[in-house]
Amino acid sequence: MDKESIKRSSVTVRTFLAEGARPLSLELVHGERWLDHSIRETAIHRPGLPLAGFFRYFAHRRIQCLGLAEAAYLSSLSDEERRGRLRALFQKKIPCVVMARNRHVFPEMPGLSDEFRVPILKTKMITKHFVNAATIIMENLSAPRMKVQGTMIEHMGVGVLIEGKPGAGKSEIALALIMRGAALVSDDITALRVDSSGALIASAVDVTRYHMEIRGVGIVHVPSLFGVASVRGAKKLDLVISLCAPGTRDEDNRDGEVRSTRGLLGVEVPQVYVPVAPGRDLANVVETAALDHKLRVLGHDAAKELDERLMSIISRGAVGSD
Repeated sequence: MDKESIKRSSVTVRTFLAEGARPLSLELVHGERWLDHSIRETAIHRPGLPLAGFFRYFAHRRIQCLGLAEAAYLSSLSDEERRGRLRALFQKKIPCVVMARNRHVFPEMPGLSDEFRVPILKTKMITKHFVNAATIIMENLSAPRMKVQGTMIEHMGVGVLIEGKPGAGKSEIALALIMRGAALVSDDITALRVDSSGALIASAVDVTRYHMEIRGVGIVHVPSLFGVASVRGAKKLDLVISLCAPGTRDEDNRDGEVRSTRGLLGVEVPQVYVPVAPGRDLANVVETAALDHKLRVLGHDAAKELDERLMSIISRGAVGSD
């Protein structure tokens, strides 16, 4: 890969709302003008103690979620006291407030939203379910990301990133595999991020999503040609295939005992170097490498098995010669 750039995403309330609209049943109640506030911590906070007046360890950088308990407590207060408690919360420069269980906002909240520039959201979800799901979304949104040059496909459940110099044939290999049932994730530029489980997730950049550039043909829209099953929105990266010139790498390691890995965003990914030479069917080679990786994950190592068999034969021969 020629260039790699790593950055940590800055998550705004607008981004969180867009990402959580469907999975979190999240919608805006008030304060659209303030949606570009940054959310600086990924955890979700339930401000029980702050509503009672204790702010010493208040996590004001987090999304503030008012659930059934918080709403019941505020309802038990007089109008004046409730207004004072909510004002003390809103003035702490919090990124936003989310009302869980589809609770209606208190009458004072829209005015406080405008005064302190704090957007108000709501969700139908039970509070604990929202907190868990929203935390995962926030971790994914704020995870370190990078863009790498390479074409990403999914073939028989294996996520394969094909990298190499321009003109090496990455897109042509991917196209051949798509015609055999593989699915395109991205072409030319691949976006990577680490999800909450520690897996490396690959996807396309928005501009080129579902498109490929084939030399001599031009830009093609893959699902229009091969159907919707020929593309994936995102896929875990399992294997890196590096196309190289013969002799530039130690590709003559034919027994497969020495396995290379590629470090991406702190995750080690198995890497296979494939020399490019005239007449080689590289699509078959990449397909075989992907299937071999799948077998290795399942515990079957062909090189090790053959080595053990040869050693057994040699041992029996040595005993027979005695």
